[in-house]
Amino acid sequence: MWTIKLLLTTLILVECNAYKILLWCPLPSGSHGILGDAFVNIFLNAGHEVTYISSMTKMSPVPKVNIIDVSSNAKVYPDELLNITSIMEGMSDMTQDDYFFPIIDELSLVTLQNEDVQKLLNDESQHFDVVIAEWMYNDVYAGLAALYECPLIWFSSLEPHWLVLKTIDEPLNPAYNPDSMSAKVVPFTFLQRVEELWLQLSRGFFREFWTYKDVTKIYNDIFSPLLTKRGRALPSYEEVRYNGSMMLGNSHAVLGQPTRLPQNYRAIGGFHIGKNVKPLPENLKRIMDGAKHGVIYFSMGSNLRSVDYPPEIKKGLLKMFGKLKQTVLWKFEEKFDNVPSNVHILKWAPQQSILAHPNCVMFITHCGALSTNEAIHFGVPIIGIPVFVDQFVNAARAVAKGFGKKVELDYGLVDNLKAAIDDVLSTSSYREKVKELSAIYHDRPITPQQEILYTVEHVIRTKGARYLRSPALMVSWYQKMYLDLLALIIVVIILIIISIRYLLRLISKKNKSKSD
Repeated sequence: MWTIKLLLTTLILVECNAYKILLWCPLPSGSHGILGDAFVNIFLNAGHEVTYISSMTKMSPVPKVNIIDVSSNAKVYPDELLNITSIMEGMSDMTQDDYFFPIIDELSLVTLQNEDVQKLLNDESQHFDVVIAEWMYNDVYAGLAALYECPLIWFSSLEPHWLVLKTIDEPLNPAYNPDSMSAKVVPFTFLQRVEELWLQLSRGFFREFWTYKDVTKIYNDIFSPLLTKRGRALPSYEEVRYNGSMMLGNSHAVLGQPTRLPQNYRAIGGFHIGKNVKPLPENLKRIMDGAKHGVIYFSMGSNLRSVDYPPEIKKGLLKMFGKLKQTVLWKFEEKFDNVPSNVHILKWAPQQSILAHPNCVMFITHCGALSTNEAIHFGVPIIGIPVFVDQFVNAARAVAKGFGKKVELDYGLVDNLKAAIDDVLSTSSYREKVKELSAIYHDRPITPQQEILYTVEHVIRTKGARYLRSPALMVSWYQKMYLDLLALIIVVIILIIISIRYLLRLISKKNKSKSD
C-alpha cells in the first residue's frame, strides 16, 4: 500500500509540474525541423504538453503533442532561392536585404494566416504557460505571447549576432562582431571594421525604417482581431517586440567566439544531438567498417541539393572522388551512372551515425549550424563549401580555428576541392585541432538538454524571469550614446559664447560712451 501511495503521490507531483508549451518553428527547412523535433522530445520526456507549429517535422503523432502542419510554407520560397546553380550564377543572393527580408516577412504572414493556425489562435479555450518561437529576422511572433498572456522565449538557430541580440539587449559592437551573413573573423582590419559598421547601419536602417511598417502591419492585421475578440486592446508592436524573457541560442563559444552576452541568453549548441547515436544501417556499417583508408562524407545539408550542381561539376566531382583511395559517401538525391567502386551515393544519410564512426576521416559540408556542431561533437575535420547566411562565417571560423578548409562555390570547385582534400588528409593538425575542440565542447557543467529544460521551467515558474531583463531596453539609443549630454554641452558652449560676445559688446559700448 505504501508503494502504491508513493507512486500516486509522485504521479500527482509530476502532473502538477506539467506545463503547456506553444513551440513555433515554421521555417520550411529540414535542419530547423530537426531542432524543433529535439525541443519536443526534451519537453515530452519531462512530462510537458506541446503544441508544435512545424513545416518539416519527422515526428509521428504521439500523446501530449499537437502538431500543426504548415509545410505549405515552402511555397513562399522562390524557385531559385535554394538552387545551387542559381546561387552560383547570382540569381539568388540572400545578402541582399530587399530580396531576403520580404521573403521572411511573407513567410511569417503565411504561417499566421494558415487555416489550422488560425483555428488555434481563434480558440479562446486555449492557454499556454510559455511561447517558444524561433526568431527569424523579425519579431512579429512576439504577438503570440501578448495573445496568450504568457512569457515569451526566443530561439535562435545561429551563433549570436547583432540583429538577434538587439531583441533582448542591444546590438553587438561591429568592431569585433560580424553580421550573421558576413564571412569575417576577428581581428578585423580597418576596412573590415568599416564594412561591418556600414552593414549594421544600412541593414538596421532597412529593417527599422524602410520595412518596419510592413512587419507592423502583419502584427496589427493578425493580432488585433484576436485580442478584440477577447475584449483586450492590442499593445503596440514596438512594446511587444522587446518582451522576450529569454533567448535560447544554438551556439557554443568553441564554434563561434566568446561574445559578450546578456544574462537572459542561454547557449544550447548541439542540443539536437542525442546521448546515444543510432546504429548505422547494416549496408552502411559494412561499407564503413571495411574502409581501409577511411571514409569521406559529403553532404550539402537538408536544404541544398547536390543534384542542383551544374552538370559539369557533378561529373567532375564524381571523377575526382573515384581517383581517391578513401571511400566516399555522397548524399545525392538522384541515381548516378557509372559510379566508381569507392563512391557510394546515398539519397538519405544518417549523418550523426556516419560522423560518429571511427573510420570517418573528413566531412565535406555546406557549414550549416547543425553540421558544424556535429563535426565538432564527433571530432571530424571539415572542408566547407558555404552557400548562404551563417555558412560563410562558420566556414571562416573553422579555418581560423584550424579544424577545416574553405572552398568557394564556383566553377573551379572540383580542382579546389581536390587540393583541399589532399591538404586535410596529409596534415595531422586538422584532426588534432578538431579533437582538442571536441573535448572542450563536451566539457560542460550540464548538458544543453538540461539547460533547455531548466531555463524554460524557470521562466514559467518566475512568470517571465523579469529580473533578468536587460536594462539596455529601458534606455533610448540617443541616451546610450550620450547624445543628450553632447547636445547639452553644445548648448552650454553656445550660450557661453553668446554671453561672452554680449558682455564684450556691453563693455565696448561703455568704453565708447566714456571716450565720448
